[in-house]
Amino acid sequence: MTQTTGTTIDWNETLVEQADWHWQHQLRARLDGLTDEEYLWEPTPGAWNVHPRGGGGTEIQGGTGAMTIDWAHPAPEPAPVTTIAWRLAHIIVGVLGARAHNHFGAPEADYFTFDYAATADEALTQLDSAYAAWFDGVRAWGAEGLAEPCGPPEGPFADASRATLVLHINRELIHHGAEIALLRDLYAHRND
Repeated sequence: MTQTTGTTIDWNETLVEQADWHWQHQLRARLDGLTDEEYLWEPTPGAWNVHPRGGGGTEIQGGTGAMTIDWAHPAPEPAPVTTIAWRLAHIIVGVLGARAHNHFGAPEADYFTFDYAATADEALTQLDSAYAAWFDGVRAWGAEGLAEPCGPPEGPFADASRATLVLHINRELIHHGAEIALLRDLYAHRND
């Protein structure tokens, strides 16, 4: 904890609360009622999505289960529009899951070996699990742990503080959550 001008700040609680408030009051509530049709809806031709194996639209397909995710490296310019399924997979695997694995020993989460959800309910279960694994771990770091370097799992950012990593994850969660909310709005107001 840090004390400034008579106020004690619990930095761990402050960083977790930033994301958790968004999670509880905006993002997670906006995902209630997500249907399978909406989950896989492609708002534009060529949108990146999660597909049954063999049905993807990109040269590279990640995933080891019945579903795969569209992928390209380097990403095309401009980047394609992505579906709710793709965005959820990105949050589940790349934002929360890989970090929970690397820093807290959660199950491995990698774009090429992940078992992607075929349904909205499965994806939301994966999302809830990844969210809990990441933020339970962050809470356990405490304020002192946040000051430590991220370490080798963060590659070129290994020397950055864990607090910097948590802020990055918070931004990613809020940013991609807002994109999903917009896709839900567009789906609700689509003119088929």
